[in-house]
Amino acid sequence: MQTTNTKVATKPNPWRVLIAGGGIGGLAAALALARIGADVRVFEKRRHPNEDGAGIQIGPNGTRILQLLGIADRLKPDVTTPKALQIHDGPTGEQVAQLPLGDWLAQRHGSPYWVAHRADLHSALSDAVAAHPLIELQHGIEIEDTETYSDEVLAKSGRHVVGAGDLLIAADGLQSSLRQNRFGAHRPRYSGKSAARTVIRTDRDPKGISRDSVVIWLAPEGHVVHYPVRAGRELAVVVIRKEAESDQSWATAVPHEWAKNAVKDFAAPVRNLIDTSDSWRKWSLFELPPLKAWVDGRVVLLGDAAHPVLPFLAQGAVLALEDALTLARCLSDRDDVGAALQTYQTARSRRASSVQAASRRNGSIYHLDGRMRRARNVALTFSPPKRLMASYDWLYGWKPGI
Repeated sequence: MQTTNTKVATKPNPWRVLIAGGGIGGLAAALALARIGADVRVFEKRRHPNEDGAGIQIGPNGTRILQLLGIADRLKPDVTTPKALQIHDGPTGEQVAQLPLGDWLAQRHGSPYWVAHRADLHSALSDAVAAHPLIELQHGIEIEDTETYSDEVLAKSGRHVVGAGDLLIAADGLQSSLRQNRFGAHRPRYSGKSAARTVIRTDRDPKGISRDSVVIWLAPEGHVVHYPVRAGRELAVVVIRKEAESDQSWATAVPHEWAKNAVKDFAAPVRNLIDTSDSWRKWSLFELPPLKAWVDGRVVLLGDAAHPVLPFLAQGAVLALEDALTLARCLSDRDDVGAALQTYQTARSRRASSVQAASRRNGSIYHLDGRMRRARNVALTFSPPKRLMASYDWLYGWKPGI
């Protein structure tokens, strides 16, 4: 049960910040806030975060933030900078486009496009958090609700109060307990698609598979994405397909047949690639209608808790990084917590909605069939590659202003 007093509350010195969730968004927010002198406590419900087999793409808008947070140098030895984005028609294997990444994109936006193992990014953030004197990270504690007063917010795990602060950031992910309990939001809606992931050593790659680019194979019932991680020693692979039923886990083990059946109509290089791994982890893809508010008193949503994104634009984690830096800047510029949080919501909500819509649109394009599939392939083949990439300047060119 929560109580809220609407009396204006002004900034103490320093900010005392509670964060629910120790994923990428929560840890990035902790570092961004510690940079402005905040005293930060992070609560993570998992005792041992599981990022098995998970790759991550980090566009220039994300690597720019990692540089500002002091994470880039920690992560750089384990990343790969892909030279291109290759797009293939899955059933025929025909390459229909090759768009520039690498030096061209880095020069255009002043920051590189990286691909990495998600565990390596999480470890780099965790190490930086552990080394920072203003941040405390506690595992095995789930923040499920809060009580809000005129001068502070209390974080509750079950019936117990576990922390008090000037504000609480709900960075507790897609299935956020705080979003449900504080904001009364609808639960995420299953999209009808699931994804499975694996990581393969590059010395086991079959022929016909690029080791230096992000590659997408498109088909009507789903698609496959792969790219090099861990400085090119491994290949992260994701298979997306239609599926009638969903589950809540990020790491459900599925048999090799799950992925094999998804690519049975794909060209031989894809089928051979899928055959090289017997270890697959699945997660269901969900959507959430736009929320009317991300702020309730001293509680604010961040990352997937506020705006989950389908993985067809590779921007979910990067949006959380953008949120983290923006929120810290809002709090550094204002003394009133309510005004700072409202400024953050205004600054981020339209951006997040645009990225969600673009990702959803990409998913529709990826899975076209029949005449529309052929038209897509022709359009990609004859469109100038640099012009296509320049159409994403609005995405990759984001800079941390408010």
